[in-house]
Amino acid sequence: MTERAAPFHCPYCGDEDLRPSEQGHGAWECGACNRAFQLKFLGLLARGLQRADNGGDERI
Repeated sequence: MTERAAPFHCPYCGDEDLRPSEQGHGAWECGACNRAFQLKFLGLLARGLQRADNGGDERI
C-alpha cells in the first residue's frame, strides 16, 4: 500500500500551511485560514478526458 496523497495547498485560501487532521483519513487542517477539509478519491472516469485541438480538455 502506498502513502496517502497530500494536498499541496488549501482549496479555500491557497496557503501551503497544511497538516493532517485527527478527524481521520483524508482530513486536513489549514493553519492560515483555520479551515478543515477532507479529500476523497471517487474513482476513475469511465471514458476519461481527451485533449481537444484547441488545447483545452474535452470530455469524450
